[in-house]
Amino acid sequence: MTKRPKLTASTRLVQQWTLSPAATLGSAVRAKGILLEIRARLPLTARKQVDVEVATVLLRVPEDADEDWQSVTETISETLSGIEALPVIPREAEDILCISSSERHRWLKDGRLQSAGTRTVKLRGRARKITFHVFDPRHIEDVMDRGMPDVWREQDAATAAENRRRAAGKAALNRARKRRSNTRREDSQDPSSHETLLGWEDFESDGLLR
Repeated sequence: MTKRPKLTASTRLVQQWTLSPAATLGSAVRAKGILLEIRARLPLTARKQVDVEVATVLLRVPEDADEDWQSVTETISETLSGIEALPVIPREAEDILCISSSERHRWLKDGRLQSAGTRTVKLRGRARKITFHVFDPRHIEDVMDRGMPDVWREQDAATAAENRRRAAGKAALNRARKRRSNTRREDSQDPSSHETLLGWEDFESDGLLR
């Protein structure tokens, strides 16, 4: 049975706001994070009316809606005021910098990525809370503009190669020591390997052993 396409109610555009490049940092994930920040400050009934498309925040309402949306538009405008300073969360940082989670953890641990503090949130529908590091958007922008992830990857590759070289050298040294130890042990257990005493024949001819 063929499913019929879901009909959606027609809507009208109430207002739109353009997000600056300094706010989104060129990331759709960051733009989605800004949308979630806006929705969190709106009444439940109004949250689904706000969306983001191509770095533009849109407030659309049903054609037949007769509510006054003035307070909603004011809240959105207030939220977007200074939105460029909104801390960057981990998934946004990974998208902006095109890095993996393991790289983010490693570079955060060694200080190359600088934490701007932590945030604790409660997972939806669960009692558990999680805490994670957030980043200053200007720091993330600087890291991106200078192409530091590529530089750091090269540094990590060089470090890993050096560590492998040292580990191989250490393993070879340990094997050599083990071989020498085994050789000494075998020699100590083999009577034929003992050196002959000097003057033994003279000592025996004098009858000192009789």
